[in-house]
Amino acid sequence: MIARFRHVAKWYGAVIGLVDADVEIGPGVTGLLGPNGAGKSTFLKLLTGQLRPSQGEVRLLGANPYTTAAVHGRIGFAPEPDAFYEDWTGRAFVTFLVRLHGFGRAEAARRADEALDAVGLSDVAGRKIRTYSKGMRQRVKIAQALAHDPEVLVLDEPLTGMDPLWRRRLMDLLKKLGARGVTVIVSSHILHEVEAMTDTFILLFQGRVRASGSRGEIRAFLSDVPHRIRVGTPRPKDLARALLDLPGTLAVRLDDEGVSVETTAPDTLFDTLPALVLDRELPVTELREADTDLDAIFGYLVG
Repeated sequence: MIARFRHVAKWYGAVIGLVDADVEIGPGVTGLLGPNGAGKSTFLKLLTGQLRPSQGEVRLLGANPYTTAAVHGRIGFAPEPDAFYEDWTGRAFVTFLVRLHGFGRAEAARRADEALDAVGLSDVAGRKIRTYSKGMRQRVKIAQALAHDPEVLVLDEPLTGMDPLWRRRLMDLLKKLGARGVTVIVSSHILHEVEAMTDTFILLFQGRVRASGSRGEIRAFLSDVPHRIRVGTPRPKDLARALLDLPGTLAVRLDDEGVSVETTAPDTLFDTLPALVLDRELPVTELREADTDLDAIFGYLVG
């Protein structure tokens, strides 16, 4: 495992930031998801060694990130709040931070230019940061986090303020880094954006890790919650009558284009459905689980 939290808690006086977090993170892209105030920033600051846990143990790349300075050179971090030298150019700012990692002047400049090009800022790298838009400022933060080729990349709400084109391009960039073996941890309160980058998630709510793993694993964990399955057909009444007889069926709802089934036995439905529709010569135009998206799963977990 690249990172591990063992029964980690963090409180600020009477305010609780994180409660009994017990989770592991491996290579690839992991989405850290939850509404504003869920504890995402606290989680990332503990992971990157900016905070000491009030309780429990954090390990990153086998070391305690709060007490082991050497591990910081192996990670890249883009925080949510801005922290720039506003009168510096984008190129000067990124080059300076790369030099802090121990690179010489020429190598730092080369890496800075490559990172700025990767986030589409080559044309404005010579402008002062105070002239940058919100989206451009976000991309500078990502550039400085990437420039030294970190093993672990930690991004706190990186897509905020970006236009749709650059949101898509950066999601593609992060997916490629994850496929290359870089551990990428992306926090967001916008579920569908992170869902487009990865199928591995940590779901936070009110300072607690409510679930972690793939979307399918998390949905399977909710075994006491009925599954909603959508079956499209031009003959919904005939299909509904057949589905009502299946074990585990709790409810069937009809409309002009098909039926929605609530069942406690989805495997039985999927196994039985092919023979059932063939026997009755029922045309099927659609078959999908209607509650495996993150919005539905998160709603179940916190509801």
